[in-house]
Amino acid sequence: MSRQPLRLAIAEAERVLAAAGVASPRVDAEILAAHVVGVERGRLMMQPLVDPPVVEALRQYVVRRAAREPLQHLLGTAVLGPVAVAVGPGVFTPRPETELLLEWGLRTLHGVASPLVVDLCTGSGALALAVATARPDAVVHAVDIDPGALSWARRNIEDHVARGGSPITLHAADVRAKDLLLELESHVDLVLCNPPYVPDNTPLPPEVTEWDPPGAVFGGPDGLEVIRSVIAASAALLRYGGHLGIEHDDTQGEVVPALLRRRRVLTDVEEHRDLTGRPRYATARRRKPAHS
Repeated sequence: MSRQPLRLAIAEAERVLAAAGVASPRVDAEILAAHVVGVERGRLMMQPLVDPPVVEALRQYVVRRAAREPLQHLLGTAVLGPVAVAVGPGVFTPRPETELLLEWGLRTLHGVASPLVVDLCTGSGALALAVATARPDAVVHAVDIDPGALSWARRNIEDHVARGGSPITLHAADVRAKDLLLELESHVDLVLCNPPYVPDNTPLPPEVTEWDPPGAVFGGPDGLEVIRSVIAASAALLRYGGHLGIEHDDTQGEVVPALLRRRRVLTDVEEHRDLTGRPRYATARRRKPAHS
């Protein structure tokens, strides 16, 4: 069988994905093609002809993507900042928007030696792993309650350590518990959290509703059930001057900062927008005691 033009296979993949309602059909087609061929996406055009098995492998991936299986599940990994974590059924897929929260968090650690960092609602462990990779001197703790998420996080942390990365302590715990991480109380430099925050019954794409665990997506009728608990837990965990960053729904750009301001021990509350201008995460700092 003769070799076939890769550009034609990509064009057909784009057509199928567009017809299926995939939001970025051309990008997804090229990413899948690069995955099948085994090259970086930017080098695809240096592979003008490919063997029929490659075209067939691409077609099979496209069929699954057209059925709205997440692209990251097909690739087996999701990227967040400096790390690529393994993901699949049973764990929330990290989103690119969370990189903004990560970058903010890392900025707060400038000049802090061996910072103590806690990632609440860790899911796959992506935020914790990204911090540990960017700051190998950090002491990082990650928390989740869902057995599926903990399994993926444990796998990713073990892979990270096996490659020479610094260890991360994983806790099977509920962020709503009153005794959460009591041993770290008043000592944490940075708390990061990408919690379940979508209000119940919000219409979402199939990639979310059919693949992400509902408990990692929906946060009660107003989407704030877990966020309220995270704020309370963080106020106790943070040292004086320590920072908190929480990702939230774009409809919560006023209410989450308001919840933060209600905590008297928190100050410097700020709302942050994503690259599209939508409210994306809120931050605060643990108030230092007044001078007597």
